[in-house]
Amino acid sequence: MNIAHNTIATIHFTVCSSDGTQIDSSKNSQPMVFLQGSHFLIQGLEDELEGKTVGDKFVIDIAPNLAYGERHEELVQAVEKSMFEDMEINEGMTFRATTDDGEQSVMIIEINDEEVIVDGNHPLSGLTLNFDVEILEVREASEEEISHGHPHTDGECEHSH
Repeated sequence: MNIAHNTIATIHFTVCSSDGTQIDSSKNSQPMVFLQGSHFLIQGLEDELEGKTVGDKFVIDIAPNLAYGERHEELVQAVEKSMFEDMEINEGMTFRATTDDGEQSVMIIEINDEEVIVDGNHPLSGLTLNFDVEILEVREASEEEISHGHPHTDGECEHSH
C-alpha cells in the first residue's frame, strides 16, 4: 500500500539544518505515526511522502516556504520590560501574545534592563531542512481516525471529542 490521502503512515526520521545540525530524530525512540493529508507535517515532507511505500528510504531538502516559512524581521519587537513585572521571564521562554492580528506565539530572545525582545517567527523559520526518512508501515485510516483528523494508537483515541 502506498501513502495517500487518509492513510496512516509510520516513519522514522532525522531532520537537520542545512549545516548538518540535528534538530530532531525518532530513530532512537518511537517512530512518528500520522494521518496523511491532515497537515500534521510540514507541507514539503507531506508532499514527498505521497506515493511512498513500506521500506522506502529517502533524503530530501525542504525549502523554508514548504517548511516553517521565511523569517519576517518585523515579527521581532522590543517590549517594555515593565509589561512583564509580575512574571518571572527568561530567554527562550514562549508565550501567547495579543497582537493587532490576534493571538500569536512569541519567544523571548533577549532581556536587558529596559526591554524584552520577542520574536514571533517560528524557531525554524528561514531554514532549509534536510530530512532522512524511512517508511515503516502504511495502512488505511479508519472512519473514526479520518473524522478525528489523527491516528488512534492501539485502536484507541487518547482524548475525548
